[in-house]
Amino acid sequence: MSQNPPDLRPDLANAQVPELRSNQPKIGMVSLGCPKALVDSERILTRLRAEGYAISPDYAGAEAVIVNTCGFLDSAKAESLDAIGEALTENGRVIVTGCLGAEEDYIRGTHPSVLAVTGPHQYEQVLDAVHTAVPPAPDPFIDLLPAAGVKLTPRHYSYLKISEGCNHKCKFCIIPDMRGRLTSRPQKAVMREAEKLVEAGVKELLVISQDTSAYGTDWKDRETKAPITALARDLGGLGAWVRLHYVYPYPHVREMIPLMADPSNGILPYLDIPFQHAHPDTLRRMARPAAASRTLDEIAAWRSDCPDITLRSTFIVGYPGETDAEFQHLLDWMDEAQLDRVGCFQYENVDGARSNSLPDHVPAEIKQDRWERFMEKAQAISEAKLAAKVGQRMSVLVDELDAEAATCRTMADAPEIDGNLFIDEGFEQLSVGDLVEVVVDEAGEYDLWGHLAN
Repeated sequence: MSQNPPDLRPDLANAQVPELRSNQPKIGMVSLGCPKALVDSERILTRLRAEGYAISPDYAGAEAVIVNTCGFLDSAKAESLDAIGEALTENGRVIVTGCLGAEEDYIRGTHPSVLAVTGPHQYEQVLDAVHTAVPPAPDPFIDLLPAAGVKLTPRHYSYLKISEGCNHKCKFCIIPDMRGRLTSRPQKAVMREAEKLVEAGVKELLVISQDTSAYGTDWKDRETKAPITALARDLGGLGAWVRLHYVYPYPHVREMIPLMADPSNGILPYLDIPFQHAHPDTLRRMARPAAASRTLDEIAAWRSDCPDITLRSTFIVGYPGETDAEFQHLLDWMDEAQLDRVGCFQYENVDGARSNSLPDHVPAEIKQDRWERFMEKAQAISEAKLAAKVGQRMSVLVDELDAEAATCRTMADAPEIDGNLFIDEGFEQLSVGDLVEVVVDEAGEYDLWGHLAN
């Protein structure tokens, strides 16, 4: 999310703003929420560019602004309402889409003057609203579109959404209500998009969905039980890094680990798995599989087949009914699992979630205390694991350059959520998007420092 002053907020998209032609209609975009929403924003902007619209780098230059909202948590809803209000103040003509758009009355109750409200991935309705607010004026001889479409991420990496929706019924989550049941994109369509991205210079593909390991299981005529394995293998053959996010720990995930163990396959030894908790009773109240002990066995098997694998996960503390013993069980489980990258959230009610009606909600001060204790544990594990990397040689991808250092990422680091590796000497000849070899000199709690290898 942009950190620029309010009047510049839509510059999330200015990386691909071409020179404007005379009287070209201009649209701004504010994109909130998860990477899946970011992909939706990119698709909307790509369609608009194809119709002759320009992407405004600021509020003032836009004839209307699209705000792609998040509606998962109450805090995210509040942020979305604030962003809509900011866009109304700075521009005045606002079209709302995204997950919170499924609650039009809620939005109009605070901001009745928005031009239109549409729900998640309703691309045609968004375009209709834009056409009404700012009629298109395409010139097919001038309005050229990048082969990879309009991207809101840096040019050297891109999110690749392979499916929409989710078939799970976790009590704390309303994503199936907002985005529907699992609908997987055809593999040929995913591969075509991935090939275009790599041809356009993308060095890393970040595979995302609500449930990546379930990809293709909604196809009645599928040839294999787990189509994600074949898709991962084909993506790995494109020559870019391929990083898998939101991988539910089904048994067939083990079939992908040998692909990760062989660097020539292109599949990074990295799994982002939302475990959420470890105590079986807590998991049952969440309506998630309560097999945390078997999960430890799976983790051991993954590490046996691929010793360099990086495991990332997220957890919820303070879930309704969570006892001191259940929380301590989670801390003990963390000691055994030794996950590399960990995020943690304090439970909060979400409108429409079944967990709201559960008994024994945890007081705010206890949730805060548990969050702090959990993060202290996770930080200590991270610090020890990174210290063990000092002296190692590894490949890194250059993300940013400034006068002081090159900010890079290793295979163990996803953009924006994990750590970085910094090169603060001899980096002047590097360029963003370079893939280089480094030797690690120093480690912190979450980040590394190194120098270019000879």
